Amino acid sequence: MRIRRRIAVTLAALALVTIVIATAARAHTLFLKLDSFFLEPNSTATVALYNGDFDKSENAVARDRMLDVSVVGPGGVVHPPESAWTDSAVFHWSPDSVDTALLSFETGDPGTYLIGVSTAARVITLSAEDFNEYLVHDGITDLIEQREAAGKTGDAATERYSKHVKALVQVGDARSGEWAHELGYPVEFMPLANPYELGVGDELRVRFLRAGESVANQLVYANYEGHHGHTEAGEHVEAVTTRTDGEGVATIPLSGEGRWYVRTIHMVETTDEADVDYESNWATLTFQVR
Repeated sequence: MRIRRRIAVTLAALALVTIVIATAARAHTLFLKLDSFFLEPNSTATVALYNGDFDKSENAVARDRMLDVSVVGPGGVVHPPESAWTDSAVFHWSPDSVDTALLSFETGDPGTYLIGVSTAARVITLSAEDFNEYLVHDGITDLIEQREAAGKTGDAATERYSKHVKALVQVGDARSGEWAHELGYPVEFMPLANPYELGVGDELRVRFLRAGESVANQLVYANYEGHHGHTEAGEHVEAVTTRTDGEGVATIPLSGEGRWYVRTIHMVETTDEADVDYESNWATLTFQVR
């Protein structure tokens, strides 16, 4: 009986390790998301920090991992206290769980508000198989090609990553200029027009910045909740796949109504640290089109 019990415990432990490894290997994109991006002035609003994909958050980001939280409105810049954050659920292994960090904040006068969150860097080491799968899953095709050209496809990888996300929210009817506020994050999407002055059929141009400088030829994806494109193999295809031009600007055709995101992962090989192979900075911008 003792031997059987030990075997059962060992198998359970191995299963748990497998789950942890699989979870760690999966890339989680970070999004700021609201039930509606159109809010009333002088009201209490809640924004969710989705850590997973745009449809489902798979675990909450701890407040102590956030280096900056900013809400920018006509009244200025506010940094909500830690007490403004709550978690929507205690993490568990159920595939139906939605574990999300929630920020409660107060709107003021009408205008176009900007919300931003920037996280501290973390380091992860993945096997060659897991790292290659992650690059494919998140569409980091440039690095896939670089690894193939350098003969590194079979190499494990240690990556330092951080995530920097923004949302544009319309409060009341009046537009204001906070959509153009630069937060100074390591990477950042800067819209060149207020998306709430655009509609279906228009184009939103966004500049991608790394350390405050425009990045040319950066691969950028965009999608909205009403889009359900798929390849012949059944894989999900986002509504927009494009690259920034020589001035770091990507053009996003607004082809449908709903909540939109623009995303990219800026990943480069490191040469300054012996124990880190790659550095990635993730950026998303969310808003809504009516």
